[in-house]
Amino acid sequence: MIYLDTSVALAHLLAEDRQPPLELWDETLVSSRLLEYELWTRIHARGLTSTHAEAAQTLIGRIAFLELIADVLERARAPFPTPVRTLDALHLASCHFLREQGQQIRLASYDERMQAAARKLRFPLYRL
Repeated sequence: MIYLDTSVALAHLLAEDRQPPLELWDETLVSSRLLEYELWTRIHARGLTSTHAEAAQTLIGRIAFLELIADVLERARAPFPTPVRTLDALHLASCHFLREQGQQIRLASYDERMQAAARKLRFPLYRL
């Protein structure tokens, strides 16, 4: 199971210089519901709603979402082994929750700070 960070979803949708490998989309993908809100916020902010809405909806439909439940929010409030930003804390707390539920996950992220925190938390990284 691959935990999909917003950085990878946006890179795919916006055809950035770095693109996730095609094999990624054959994996079981999971993310926090937060990804959906981050994705739409960036699309709207860039004025791409009319051109990218359908692709965004298709991408969102491929992902199993974990809601921001109390256990996730509680973990996000706790310290992390390295400084993290608020939204990254919520994503990492979601990864933690899934691991606590017995899921074996790998994090797919282009964000170097998030990757560093994931390594400290011993979350395997998906090779992008």
